[in-house]
Amino acid sequence: MYQYVGMFMVVFAAIIFLFLGSIEGFSTKGQPCTYSTGTCKPALYTALFSTASFLLGAITSLVSGFLGMKIATYANARTTLEARKGVGKAFITAFRSGAVMGFLLSSSGLVVLYITINVFKVYYGDDWEGLFESITGYGLGGSSMALFGRVGGGIYTKAADVGADLVGKVERNIPEDDPRNPADNVGDNVGDIAGMGSDLFGSYAESSCAALVVASISSFGINHDFTAMCYPLLVSSVGIIVCLLTTLFATDFFEIKAASEIEPALKKQLIISTALMTIGVAVISWLALPAKFTIFNFGAQKDVSNWGLFFCVAVGLWAGLIIGFVTEYYTSNAYSPVQDVADSCRTGAATNVIFGLALGYKSVIIPIFAIAVSIYVSFSIAAMYGIAMAALGMLSTMATGLAIDAYGPISDNAGGIAEMAGMSHRIRERTDALDAAGNTTAAIGKGFAIGSAALVSLALFGAFVSRAGVKVVDVLSPKVFIGLIVGAMLPYWFSAMTMKSVGSAALKMVEEVRRQFNTIPGLMEGTAKPDYATCVKISTDASIKEMIPPGALVMLTPLIVGTLFGVETLSGVLAGALVSGRHLCFQHRRCMGQRKEVQATASTRGPLAPRVQTATRPL
Repeated sequence: MYQYVGMFMVVFAAIIFLFLGSIEGFSTKGQPCTYSTGTCKPALYTALFSTASFLLGAITSLVSGFLGMKIATYANARTTLEARKGVGKAFITAFRSGAVMGFLLSSSGLVVLYITINVFKVYYGDDWEGLFESITGYGLGGSSMALFGRVGGGIYTKAADVGADLVGKVERNIPEDDPRNPADNVGDNVGDIAGMGSDLFGSYAESSCAALVVASISSFGINHDFTAMCYPLLVSSVGIIVCLLTTLFATDFFEIKAASEIEPALKKQLIISTALMTIGVAVISWLALPAKFTIFNFGAQKDVSNWGLFFCVAVGLWAGLIIGFVTEYYTSNAYSPVQDVADSCRTGAATNVIFGLALGYKSVIIPIFAIAVSIYVSFSIAAMYGIAMAALGMLSTMATGLAIDAYGPISDNAGGIAEMAGMSHRIRERTDALDAAGNTTAAIGKGFAIGSAALVSLALFGAFVSRAGVKVVDVLSPKVFIGLIVGAMLPYWFSAMTMKSVGSAALKMVEEVRRQFNTIPGLMEGTAKPDYATCVKISTDASIKEMIPPGALVMLTPLIVGTLFGVETLSGVLAGALVSGRHLCFQHRRCMGQRKEVQATASTRGPLAPRVQTATRPL
């Protein structure tokens, strides 16, 4: 898949270069720059630097996903072995492994971006507008690869998962993690580690670039002080230090002695990192920013204080915590939503699916209000720059979020290794306890990514309309309104394409697994070995083939709409996709987070368990 994505990366980089370098309206050659003493650079050079930053962002995203898989596969077996000593030892191994990935991804993204800025600054000098505009390619590259990592990895994983569940568990009544079930031995690391790592890296790269772009049209004093202009990078740097301190609380200061302490320990990570980050942001806001500075909001000047900008970051930071805890409430089997879904299984799969979808939609309400409050408060204080910093604040503790997120798949695979290796039932119980907590916390990490993506999208939308010269997006204009309804439709079109892709791949997987069970003598008795290679090939081929149409839809729609119908219609498309896409993402993550927790809850309710196992898996 990386080979095909690499080819796309080269082709799309060429498209970026041609578009930015050949359009006369983009060129600012010879024109006086708004915020520098000289003249702006020609469009050809801006296109060249933008293309280079796009490639850097794409390569960093790919490397992050690949290294994440390496880390996870090394950690799986080690977590299983540590489970022999107790649940506390296994927890420390799984969490530290996730932390390695979290710190690697967040620090590599920050270092590459900082080096790129300094290298580009040699050419741009004090032309901050041109410098940070060329940096936007970094975010585009990261998010592009995240798109393919998520789509391709998700298709790969779920094709295997559905095949294992429908044939192995339901039809043949064998355990989920079993050497006789060829489908379930592939996939977890691909979608839940590589895809998730690229996804969160894309959100981080976008939020950083959005903040830098909006900062380029802000005036931090007369000479554009370098430290103040790099304030978004300072926020991310402090976040890494804070997350390092937070990790010590989970692995060194407190000892996990029982399975019931795992989930509270993970939740404390979010609270501790948020509290420490608030203090850290206050310190750097006081040291790095001038007491008063002026920003430009669509041409109008607005005075902002350093403490005002601190408040913007803090609002996004605490809104992320609220989103995380709401996610935990709707996906943990300790609370009524999941328990109610389990109870709905009494009357069969139909009521279970209806009830689960209803709760998924209901779970969106509080996060949307949290985002809305963040947008209103941060925009009132510092306009679009405030929104961009609120998004960065929400992602500032990404290292801890990634550690918690990656902890889930590592624990899940550790349980599979324990079962397939024939280890004692006591060890499998310990790994299942780790996995149960990981299912909920993984959904929390997605909540952070989705919430921050909404703020980032709005900040980038503001940067786009400013650069395109669109003063007002009038929803009563037919061009804009058409764009709105088309943009609102796009996330559903995209979801339909990916769901159909998963269904097609899962159909082939189910047929292959059935064929192997029926035609390979001794497979069910455990005396014959399954044909793993064919199953892996089905998932691999499907992920490569089926990721292309959804990816093309997302990447080409802005280019086609902007070229054929103009920037006003494109503004409507972006706004419509932003609004409908966030709601769809939130409710989807809640449903997926509820799935295994419903099974865990139902398994403790006696007569419910046999029916729940069959009924809840499609949810």
